[in-house]
Amino acid sequence: MDSEALKKYSALHPKPAGLTLQYGTAGFRARAEQLDHVMFRMGLLAVLRSKAVVSTIGIMVTASHNPEEDNGVKLVDPLGEMLHPSWEEYATQLANAEERELQKIITEICQKAAVNQHKDASVFIGRDTRPSSEKLSQSVIDGISVLGGQYHDYGLVTTPQLHYMVCCQNTQGQYGKATLEGYYEKLSKAFTELIKQSPSSGEGQRHLKIDCANGIGALKLSEMEPYFPKEVIIHLYNDGTKEKLNHLCGADFIKVHQKPPRGLDMKPNERCCSFDGDADRIVYYYKDATGHFHLIDGDKIATLISIFLKELLAKVGQTLEMAVVQTAYANGSSTRYLEETLKVPVHCVKTGVKHLHHKAQEFDVGVYFEANGHGTVLFSKAAETKVRQLAKEEKDDEKREAAKVLANMIDLINQTVGDAVSDMLVIEAILALKGLTVQQWDAVYADLPNRLLKVQVADRRVIDTTDAERRAVTPPGLQEKIDALVKKYKLSRAFVRPSGTEDVVRIYAEADTQENADALAHEVSLAVYHLAGGKGAPPQP
Repeated sequence: MDSEALKKYSALHPKPAGLTLQYGTAGFRARAEQLDHVMFRMGLLAVLRSKAVVSTIGIMVTASHNPEEDNGVKLVDPLGEMLHPSWEEYATQLANAEERELQKIITEICQKAAVNQHKDASVFIGRDTRPSSEKLSQSVIDGISVLGGQYHDYGLVTTPQLHYMVCCQNTQGQYGKATLEGYYEKLSKAFTELIKQSPSSGEGQRHLKIDCANGIGALKLSEMEPYFPKEVIIHLYNDGTKEKLNHLCGADFIKVHQKPPRGLDMKPNERCCSFDGDADRIVYYYKDATGHFHLIDGDKIATLISIFLKELLAKVGQTLEMAVVQTAYANGSSTRYLEETLKVPVHCVKTGVKHLHHKAQEFDVGVYFEANGHGTVLFSKAAETKVRQLAKEEKDDEKREAAKVLANMIDLINQTVGDAVSDMLVIEAILALKGLTVQQWDAVYADLPNRLLKVQVADRRVIDTTDAERRAVTPPGLQEKIDALVKKYKLSRAFVRPSGTEDVVRIYAEADTQENADALAHEVSLAVYHLAGGKGAPPQP
């Protein structure tokens, strides 16, 4: 390592005094002007990680659904998964180090993680459409170059596309070609094959309105459009030419405010969907004939996919184990429908994509979605091999055709991470194949009314939880109080959990009516305020 070059370049990317940041599920996120030093140092870290695992590592410059003024960065591990937790710790140390300690901390990381300095390093870089992203990705390149790493800059890509490229590269092309054309071709070929099988194929056009959150999704969808079969017509809104990223639009806005985005004119019963700013989340919605807005969130998406996959697995006649992974935020009706009607095992894990992904890997077919619309399906190597073999060799026509559909589904799904483009095509294919309207999909089960609240506290660490965050262990007496409040209402449940990023406690409540869900959420928030050191005035109903 050239310590003079490190000193010289590090001085060009100075750390603002007194700033400390934490690498979390979403990597680092902050105001764009605070991130130059972090980008440079994540370039350094990516080189170390690449040498440690002797594979290509990804770096994505994005702050997803945050406001346009923010930015962020996350590292992608060799198979397109999130950075290993032990390295999140190194990322935090490196980002917060004083300039004079950089060399020492790099040496320490190399010792702890057994990094062989003589190995080559390779890094893939991608960025979203924020005004600050291009300059910040240049700082990443400076970091990579100082430590002698090789890099390939993909420029503007969705977050899931970068994850995909990294996986393709490290599987020597087994997962696909590590180019945008490769991504478009693999997905569109699988989608076209599936649509061909649909009962209404060739009869008419399928229209879909897409709110692209004024982000990267619009750019990449318009590149991909020529690859789509002619009967599928997409209409792009909030394409980034006029308005600000994520402003009054995008999947996060829709989920939180339960209303349509600005700039999208909805007619009754039209299928519409929204991506988030970096296109790794998707939600669907429509207005009924009376003008009432209906949101179809990640829970309903997971349910639709589960219904479809379960039918296919039954037709193929293989004993493959399928399960759905949710968090405590999943609507109680979805859990009940999956377990009782569909008879599919449901597992609940802590909030955060990495926990869902990890659990889903335990099954032959693992479906996971967060209610916010981030999710995908994982297939075990054994299941995938079996399905592809049956699609080629099975003598029974019905079984072979079902296996072919499954094989195309495996190709259409981006198994590295939640991907709005891929998930959208999966949903469109299933609706076409099953001949379902958006209303029929929505009617599979009725969501229980629910309410999300947050309470400011002096220190969020006073709350500790267990049972996948569904029960509070501390402070003493809080869980007993919540249990007593829940007993007052029908079909009710409530839980509290500390925020991962700020000193607030998040509260979720559901019950048989909206009025009761609101009342329960308010009563629980008062309990949190009094027992967990609430700040400011007590919560008002």
